[in-house]
Amino acid sequence: MNDKLVLGLGGTVDYEIVWDSSVIEGLISEYHVNASEISTSIPVDSERALLLTLLAFLRDGVGGERFVTSSDIVEQFATRFDRRLTLGGTCVRAALAMRALGVDSTVHLVSIDDTVRELLPAGVDYLCSASEDSTDPHLIVQYPEGERIRSGDIDLVMPHPNRVIYANDPPNRELQLSAGLGAALAEAEVFMVSGFNSIQEPEVLEQRLVSLKEHMAQLPASAVVFYEDAGFHVPEMSQQVRDSIVGAVDIYSMNEDEMQAYVGRPLDLLDVGGMCDALAELQDLIPADALVVHSKYWSLAYGADAAKHDAGLRGGITMASTRYRHGDCFTAADYESVAELSPNALGAEFAESINTKLGDSVHCLPGITIDVEHPTTIGLGDTFVGGFVAALHRH
Repeated sequence: MNDKLVLGLGGTVDYEIVWDSSVIEGLISEYHVNASEISTSIPVDSERALLLTLLAFLRDGVGGERFVTSSDIVEQFATRFDRRLTLGGTCVRAALAMRALGVDSTVHLVSIDDTVRELLPAGVDYLCSASEDSTDPHLIVQYPEGERIRSGDIDLVMPHPNRVIYANDPPNRELQLSAGLGAALAEAEVFMVSGFNSIQEPEVLEQRLVSLKEHMAQLPASAVVFYEDAGFHVPEMSQQVRDSIVGAVDIYSMNEDEMQAYVGRPLDLLDVGGMCDALAELQDLIPADALVVHSKYWSLAYGADAAKHDAGLRGGITMASTRYRHGDCFTAADYESVAELSPNALGAEFAESINTKLGDSVHCLPGITIDVEHPTTIGLGDTFVGGFVAALHRH
């Protein structure tokens, strides 16, 4: 076991579909969809409902994650496209990204099958709570910027590239913890936690939180605990997690979508004054030692002595930018090359302004300018985590 860096709490098998606007337009026609029906808030209990929510995400250019009432809906939709089989879940994608830099780790899984065993590379060990094999694929829809969808009264152009996830995954919904987790944590330098967002029953969530903290009691006093937030399938349950673990984690991290969900409004990511207000509100909601927010323009740490997270932020930005540019199969040389690219001009201006305004309580770094015809938007947050954790280990 590579127990210096332990990443949890659950991985997935993913169907990554190849984008095809004509298929979407055909489904709009087949299901007689009207523009007035498009919404992200409806339950995804049919292929038609999946289409309605997906169109809303496409229209707004945002990403998200939605629970599907049956894996059959995922299978039905995925068969309409060319697709490839990959491994997902924050802990697994972070571990795969770290391997590109030669950094080994152990991932905690809640399900396993031959696909997972085959695709996990040497250097990524695992412990798993499952007593038998199972497969519950996640559907990953990655869409490009500028693509147009026209059918019936629907006419939309996607303002940004992004990705949407649909899943019905009982093992991740139960998130059983391996009896060996505590022992694996006994020598850990870093423990990365994510995955509670899939649980849908408050009593199950409470049991897992209690169990997790029992395992975490075996962590060395010097270990860093990094929590990565995610889109909760039952949004109200995120507070249950926050209330339970905020005092047990050193770094509480999220992306721009999750931050906006917490403050309850859309944010202009380049408005320094508005972002300062939002960060103060976020800290009231989540009084962690350090908050990390990663976005397409910039990434920042917020809290006392925020600059101590410089290496982690740089590692996360560089790793996510490398995946955005090169996809799954990037190398350490690709990573080093991306690190030399110019910063995002808008992000650099924002970073300078907010660092000046808030002083030692914030440390903001700009994103990297990446100009690529076919960017990868799947797993960027997960890869950011991998870059951040690898930097913690290396520094």
